[in-house]
Amino acid sequence: MTLYHDLVGRAWDSGTRRWSFSDTFLYALGVGAGGDDPCHELEFTTENSGGVAPSVLPTFAATLPSRRAEPVLGDFDVVQLFHTQQSLTLHGPLPADGSAATTSRLTALWDRGNSALAVLESSCVDPTTGRPLAEVRTGLTIRREGGFGGEPGEDEPWERPQGAPDHTVDYRTAPNQALLYRLSGDPNPLHYDPAIAARLGFRRPLLHGLCTFGFAGRALLHKLCGGDPARFGTMSSLFTSPVFPGQELTVRIWERGERALFEVRSQGRIVVDRGVFALRGTGPAAE
Repeated sequence: MTLYHDLVGRAWDSGTRRWSFSDTFLYALGVGAGGDDPCHELEFTTENSGGVAPSVLPTFAATLPSRRAEPVLGDFDVVQLFHTQQSLTLHGPLPADGSAATTSRLTALWDRGNSALAVLESSCVDPTTGRPLAEVRTGLTIRREGGFGGEPGEDEPWERPQGAPDHTVDYRTAPNQALLYRLSGDPNPLHYDPAIAARLGFRRPLLHGLCTFGFAGRALLHKLCGGDPARFGTMSSLFTSPVFPGQELTVRIWERGERALFEVRSQGRIVVDRGVFALRGTGPAAE
């Protein structure tokens, strides 16, 4: 099998995504909004509740780059490719009805021994005004494609705090959570086809990493931003262990001034690790 190393540094048009509130409230339902209390988070799930202005969950931005526009990274078996890293930076709240033109680039193919890590960076702008909307960074692990003699790359320093978290938020995912989330544009059969899941050694289909990311984003939004998407800046993390639909998620958050560290646990395992969050206007989220 071969990775196409000549693609590193190349950019491509990831298309223009147009959305309405029907798309963003479907996304909100896909990441659990209203799941525990249908009368909570109405700004993200309804457009005609009295005194409630429609809003967009900040992590919706992670869905803007089109995966269908990505170049083929090599001639490996695509079932060996896993989404393992994600970060995004918001330049302001996303409109309930809007569009984004996205340009993407493959910035690195790191050699992680038994696997390779492909790093893609995307910039999303308003196609009419050119105003920056979001920056999205995605890490894709390709199993069995490492060992080619390349640089391993370095992860950002991160140390798990020793003390108790400042905030702990518990969520239960629905048994059909992956079926809901796939309606936001991720039709990977690993998340609904038992035969594909079994081929990769899983007892049943997995929840999307970006779905768990969205649950964590909701916790950060409500605990650190007072529920205001305008305050949501940068969020990044690694996906380290599978989650199955129907399982509980516990988001643990340690405040560090205008930044925070976080992780997500499920069934006693860390499933989202090395999480970093910054309020908008601080750190890498500053304009």
